[in-house]
Amino acid sequence: MSTRPGPQAVPQPELSDRALGWLRFAWDKATTPDDWSDQGEPHPWWDRYGSPPMCVFPRFDLSEMAYTLPMLMESTPAWREAYTRIADELIWRFVSFWGGIDWNTLIGPDPNVDRYSPEWLCCAPEPLRGAYPLPGWTGNGVEPWGLQPDPVGADGNLFYRAWLNLTLGIRRYVAGEATEHDTFQVTGYRNRQFPWTHDRVARHLSNQLATRPQGPHCENTKIWPTCVTAAGLGLQLYDSLRGTDLHAPFPAWAEYARTHYMGLKPDGDLDWFAFYYDPVEDKVATLHEPYNALIFLHVLLPQEPAWATQLYELCTRAIGFSDRRHPVVHLAKDPRMIVTALVLARELGDTTTEARLRDEVEEHFQPRFFGEHDDRFGYWFGLDEPWPRGQLNAILAMADAAPPGAWSRVFDQPQTDVHAEPTLRDVDFPRVAIRQARNDMTARTLDVVTAVSRPEPQATTAVTVDRLPAPSLATVELDDRPHTAWRVTGSDAIEVDLPVDHCRLRVWF
Repeated sequence: MSTRPGPQAVPQPELSDRALGWLRFAWDKATTPDDWSDQGEPHPWWDRYGSPPMCVFPRFDLSEMAYTLPMLMESTPAWREAYTRIADELIWRFVSFWGGIDWNTLIGPDPNVDRYSPEWLCCAPEPLRGAYPLPGWTGNGVEPWGLQPDPVGADGNLFYRAWLNLTLGIRRYVAGEATEHDTFQVTGYRNRQFPWTHDRVARHLSNQLATRPQGPHCENTKIWPTCVTAAGLGLQLYDSLRGTDLHAPFPAWAEYARTHYMGLKPDGDLDWFAFYYDPVEDKVATLHEPYNALIFLHVLLPQEPAWATQLYELCTRAIGFSDRRHPVVHLAKDPRMIVTALVLARELGDTTTEARLRDEVEEHFQPRFFGEHDDRFGYWFGLDEPWPRGQLNAILAMADAAPPGAWSRVFDQPQTDVHAEPTLRDVDFPRVAIRQARNDMTARTLDVVTAVSRPEPQATTAVTVDRLPAPSLATVELDDRPHTAWRVTGSDAIEVDLPVDHCRLRVWF
């Protein structure tokens, strides 16, 4: 029996086996040492193969892997140390030579501009095909900017600093540490080092948005709605955490984009959507069909929910994702369209489309557990590769990580109170995983559910609970029975012995 009357049982989200499997693999990738300097090369499980020619750089795997971290917090707001460690490992790679390798090595005009494969030429405005650098050629040094050694401070290269700022914001959120004024070094052209802080990156982005109504450039000289929207999302998170107003220029850009970067048919259907816009050539690149709008809506949704929902409904209706009368169509070899649409359907509560796309994912994208103990999880996409393809898995993990609406809540309603509440630390992860960890500040309890891949009946492990108001007055229960194997270890902390097994821990404080 419980030693104290318990609170009313309210179902709370907890991490599924798939979410824990993804988290364990993310931990493996993040914490396994590799060399991202100009003398080394990232481990091959970092995805620089997906969505050519645009996304063939490993930093996209870094930034997209970060998306799930604050979503996982919905189930474990009182346990965040693994998410912080992963975010730290992502960020040092992001600011390395390989993090900005395109800006640091793809200098000047593309020497292969007239040798692109026919299937890639659709990525260029039709009048310029064969004489125009495709997405993926960053072009540091071309006009109007000239050579700019700093990947963050440059006029172009938005797709680097936009996602760097967003990843820094995610780290700031999951850790709850005021690091926005701490200096870090960014590796630029010819290995020059440039000092930046999170605050300076955010203010630089905000200033660029304010002074460029069309949007800042990514590759010189392309303006991508996707990248501008990612810049806005990082600023929205920064404002939510710091009480600033750096996101203020974004709504004006969104209004400009609705007017200039999309068109509707007379019947209201989507006619076209800008892949990117080149203000020097004054050309808009569009794909044959406007469905490409889907691929950035997850970063637009928390900022402009009405516009994002409109585009989502137009795209899914046009593709037929939401139409039960027809099978789901795979539009291209790259599964990113279906992957992103599933994430959006779940986030928006579109259960019909979610169910249809989930069936496709289960049937065609090869979900499976893997690793020595079959406790890592990923989707293999029929690619016959030794590891799950990173970028696609990072986005798809968002659909397994948390309940509907969790992604938007990260930016609209961040759980900043948890940073001052009792917190679980020193967990021997991934040997012991945490399926749920949350405080009830009314009942004054911390409830924890553990999960292990291999129970070790004779083994024990120790965890710390800190930020307790009076550690010596705590009461501890294990699987609803009084538990005495704990001790006070600090002015606000206790250490608790637990079996290396599935168990439920409750700490009354």
